[in-house]
Amino acid sequence: MLRVGFWSLALMLPLLAGPKEDFARGVLEEARGNEGMEWFERALEADPDAVPLIGKVGDGRFEAGDLEGAAEVYREFAERHPEEVGPQVAYADFLGKAAPGDDFAAKLASESLERALEASPSDVRIIRRLFRFYEQRGMRDESLALFDQVKKGEVSGGRSALVAADMARTLFPSDDQSTREALDRIFEEAMHASPMDPVLARAASEHFRKTGRAAKAVEVLEKHTEAAPSSLELRVRLGVLLFVAERTDEGEEVLKEVLRIDARQALAHQSLAKLYRKQEKPDEARPHAAEVLKIRGGDADEFVVLAEEFLEVGMVREARILLEKGLYDHPEAAWIAVRLAIATRRDPETRDGAVRLFREAESLSGLDGPATEPEFLREFAECLLESGKTAPAEDRLRAAIKAYPKDATRETAAALRRLAEIWLSEGRNEAAAKALQKRADSLEK
Repeated sequence: MLRVGFWSLALMLPLLAGPKEDFARGVLEEARGNEGMEWFERALEADPDAVPLIGKVGDGRFEAGDLEGAAEVYREFAERHPEEVGPQVAYADFLGKAAPGDDFAAKLASESLERALEASPSDVRIIRRLFRFYEQRGMRDESLALFDQVKKGEVSGGRSALVAADMARTLFPSDDQSTREALDRIFEEAMHASPMDPVLARAASEHFRKTGRAAKAVEVLEKHTEAAPSSLELRVRLGVLLFVAERTDEGEEVLKEVLRIDARQALAHQSLAKLYRKQEKPDEARPHAAEVLKIRGGDADEFVVLAEEFLEVGMVREARILLEKGLYDHPEAAWIAVRLAIATRRDPETRDGAVRLFREAESLSGLDGPATEPEFLREFAECLLESGKTAPAEDRLRAAIKAYPKDATRETAAALRRLAEIWLSEGRNEAAAKALQKRADSLEK
């Protein structure tokens, strides 16, 4: 793809003229791994108001350590267009990036933005930036004047409510009643004008939630999701807030409806899993918890713990599928490999291919890893016996017997009897087999 683009650009060069040709040559040199700034500089000299060249040359000089030269590009561009918003904003943004925290740079940026504000007094882009620089310079009266302008709605831009909220968080204590009431009105009016805007709806809902009014936060999202039914993320958020507002049944139904539309909404699964755990409904919680891990991933331990829950209630297929995803995410996690081998053998759909997984888990585990646990060894032994490999099966059974703790008498006895059964069924080690049976009997007394 890069080779095609490279030659296409090279073939186009003769068709271009003047600054366009120089710009294309600069791009071509960069594609070759060379320095293209010489060509960009030539193009800018011929066409000083080309916005792409302003960014290329200004940022290129800045990256090369020529701060003064970079500032000159943006400053002269802004000076040539004193009544246009774009050049002033570009200059201010450059100063903020090039010299963050520098008061002189903030002063220059403020002056540029003030000129732009004279030409466009209601442009929220300018107001937002100018407010930031005023605050940096400690000019609180000027900041308050800008906030008052936004609060009164004397700005353009559909999301001015978000700017007002950001300003208020900077200017006032979080518990200031008059400010809160002003923001209430701003958000309510904005939502009335633009109920379908997801960014605005989320911000308005958060404003009411963080000020302790969950019911109002719910109302905002209900209006938004009614106006924009496809806004699934905020429908999930609505379901969560309904839980907070103690309208649990409604919240549960909202989340279930979202999942009927899109089963990969992880937050909906996570919220339902948490709800069902709280209600002590583990059977309902497990599938949703599993979906969260499948969609988002998680730590290796999370996969193992949840898979154990499925295995304990006999849901071996669900455990296997979850562990397959876990091993894909964590290919070096021996515990997942061990539990996956066990689940694969217990699942009738995949039992025939379990031997390979047992061997892989054993290899991944090493000499002192989880493959030395007695449960794994017992399962591996049975798997080997089913495939006719008696000798290695006996080795795993002996290892399992040694690995069981002293208080696991029932499990140890079962392993002893299984080893005795193998010997007796094959007509060998009869005396030793009977000795194992007696030992098993004594452990169970």
